[in-house]
Amino acid sequence: MPPPDAAPGEQAPRKAIRRFDVFAEYTRLERRDKGVPEDEAKGYGVWLAKVVAARRFGGGAATGTARAKEHADAEGEEPRFRSVGDEVQTDATFDREIVERMGAGFYEAVFAPAIAEARAGGASYEAIRDTIRAGWKPAKAASR
Repeated sequence: MPPPDAAPGEQAPRKAIRRFDVFAEYTRLERRDKGVPEDEAKGYGVWLAKVVAARRFGGGAATGTARAKEHADAEGEEPRFRSVGDEVQTDATFDREIVERMGAGFYEAVFAPAIAEARAGGASYEAIRDTIRAGWKPAKAASR
């Protein structure tokens, strides 16, 4: 899949788009497709992205996974929001660490629609994680 080309006047992200961002958004959309409310889907997306990133880089995010499992076992249900370390990963976390980081305008007009379109076309996360973000350069780099 070729990277999306920016049209003249189209917004650029404030910061570089990371695999982390693509994975969190892709996961959010998967959860929404399963009928999970938007706030919980956002929280789950950012939580899972952090767990996967921590495992890849040898971090200790697994404690949040263990706590979530213990809570689910004790309560008999899945927790609404999960923790990484002592930080609960909510929709506000997603908005702050993903949406605000790249810019809400870019997220809403470019990023989220592109990820949704790729998923609707049957593309896996692995198939799009690098190519979809290749043309998205931060505002400073784009204006040089």
